Amino acid sequence: MKTLLGVLCFVLISQGIGGLAYEFTDGWFRIWALVHRIPFLDGYETYASVALLALGVAVGAATESLGKAAASPGKKERIE
Repeated sequence: MKTLLGVLCFVLISQGIGGLAYEFTDGWFRIWALVHRIPFLDGYETYASVALLALGVAVGAATESLGKAAASPGKKERIE
């Protein structure tokens, strides 16, 4: 599960960066970015790329949190 979430995190972040690079370089990264190929996002590619980037960071943080929780299965957290 952690590996799958890590791969998903990488794909989301790379597509977000690729979409932003495509928008800011006027189409230089057309092979790398897939956001500009989706027709209903026409005109909103930058927003979609930022959303993908933020979602990738969130998935990466959740993956790290999952890894820390799995590292100590017998330890209960103390709530004060």
